[in-house]
Amino acid sequence: MVVAERLQALRRQMRSRSIAAYIVPTDDFHSSEYVGDYFKAREYLSGFTGSAGTLLVEEERAALWTDGRYFLQAESQLKDSGIILMKSGQPGVPALSDYLADNLSEGDIIGFDGRCVTGAFVKKLKEKTEKKQISFYEEEDLAGLVWKERPALSAESVWELSTDYAGLSREEKLAKVREKLDKQKADAFLTTALDEIAWLLNLRGNDVKNTPVFLAYLLLTKERAILCAQEQAFSGEIREKLVSAGVSLQPYASMEERIATLPAGTKLLVDERKVSYRLLQAVPAGAERIDGKSPIERLKAVKTPQETAGIRSAHLKDGLAVTKFIYWLKTHVGKEKITEISAARKLEQLRSGMGGYLGPSFDPIIAYGAHGAIVHYEATPETDVVMGPQGFCLADTGGHYLEGTTDITRTIALGEPTAEEKRDYTLVLKGHLRLGAARFLEGVCGQNLDVLAREPLWQAGLDYNHGTGHGVGYLLSVHEGPQSFRWRLTRDTACVPLEEGMILSNEPGLYRTGKYGIRHENLVLVRKGEKTDFGQFMYLQPLTLVPFDRDAIDGRLLTEEEKTLLNDYHKTVYETLSPYFTWFTGEELDWLKEVTAAV
Repeated sequence: MVVAERLQALRRQMRSRSIAAYIVPTDDFHSSEYVGDYFKAREYLSGFTGSAGTLLVEEERAALWTDGRYFLQAESQLKDSGIILMKSGQPGVPALSDYLADNLSEGDIIGFDGRCVTGAFVKKLKEKTEKKQISFYEEEDLAGLVWKERPALSAESVWELSTDYAGLSREEKLAKVREKLDKQKADAFLTTALDEIAWLLNLRGNDVKNTPVFLAYLLLTKERAILCAQEQAFSGEIREKLVSAGVSLQPYASMEERIATLPAGTKLLVDERKVSYRLLQAVPAGAERIDGKSPIERLKAVKTPQETAGIRSAHLKDGLAVTKFIYWLKTHVGKEKITEISAARKLEQLRSGMGGYLGPSFDPIIAYGAHGAIVHYEATPETDVVMGPQGFCLADTGGHYLEGTTDITRTIALGEPTAEEKRDYTLVLKGHLRLGAARFLEGVCGQNLDVLAREPLWQAGLDYNHGTGHGVGYLLSVHEGPQSFRWRLTRDTACVPLEEGMILSNEPGLYRTGKYGIRHENLVLVRKGEKTDFGQFMYLQPLTLVPFDRDAIDGRLLTEEEKTLLNDYHKTVYETLSPYFTWFTGEELDWLKEVTAAV
């Protein structure tokens, strides 16, 4: 079936249940950013493949909400589908809840799969639509009834991450979380976040593409932990280790009934932003629900000394692979056929030559020319283009190593850049350097620092429509909270102080539709600096070790301070990478010395 036929099939299911509007989010049962193939119902119904978006289907209309990262991609993929693109956050574009409140009639029914929407999402819907006495139908997955050839739930083998890498045992982590529960006066804690469960138990899996996690729920009390997961994915050895740590392995689908049997008076800590509406509905009337943030979130964000040491090692390996890739691309383009997809394969080949490499941390973005203006572009056989010795190639890629996770973007000039390209490249670089050089007091949040990256662009009347930086997990999700660099504040935005051991990306950009895109991304580690009479100062230590493209820099636009910052960074790159001469040819070493020379 094509998109129009799939939507009509869904509408038939809606009519038989008197549902006026049906919501299909991107989420799985765990509010994951990226989801396994089984959960890609929104993609199946709409044809839009981006990792963020919500589809709304009504009898006469269908619309899809997504954010600025995906506007261009969604416009292309929704063309001729009959689905209206709703550009979230743009003037005149209502939020989904406001749209429903304005367009539904008295007594209408909204449908959704209650396992795939959070309690906070439904709470907002109720607040917006209560005046019209709207009701909800959440018992069935109607998209699943339409999707006849739906893939099976993934249940790949779970494996153990050694404490040599993690730094803390699962027993130590369980004890730390229980300490947090005591402080929050909670008797039990429910988490459905896959990265939290994997971190807590020092286990990893492969149930979500590019994210080494496994499908599971976890209910933690002061005495025990119940892990509801697909039992066939666990070896006998891991099961025994879980038992010795006080963790009981139970069937994946059984968490709802276990919540329903909580004793009266139990104070259950849940995060309504992450836990599904269905599970929250299962909490018995005699139990008290405490809505609060997961205690694991902050613990996971602050890396242990073993994790930070490993991550540095991972970035050394990644720096060698990506630097070699840039040299190859710049010296081979125009001399042999190189496409976006073949270039991505080349980089994957180079990373795979590194010990401990496990796979990409997200689908690679190798975007040539105008494709670079699509923030989360992903080449397909239909869009794949041959690169020539001109223009920019934006390469946003990352890898998972046993030592940690990487995420890097470099914009590579494949020929002599135009004056406009050099100006734009340099303006973005100025912001990247300024943020990377930040010195700030302990307690400062990412929102306080975002302007450092944007100010050079804002001065020129330019901007980019995405956050400046996100947290990064340790062999988990490449996008991890709660820390970030961004300037937009909403009522749900929390100011999260940057703590020593947190890792963030520093990635300002600039995108000119139909022409090119530019993004410069390093990962940085939050460190403690000097302590003075005015307080404890912090700084950002770069982890990424790859040169920027000097061919695209207009040195006249850099201040002396910015030149020093760039030169110091390039000196570190050269001094760190060059000793690994067996990985480079003589020509590559000469090139590396040249491109890291002082500006």
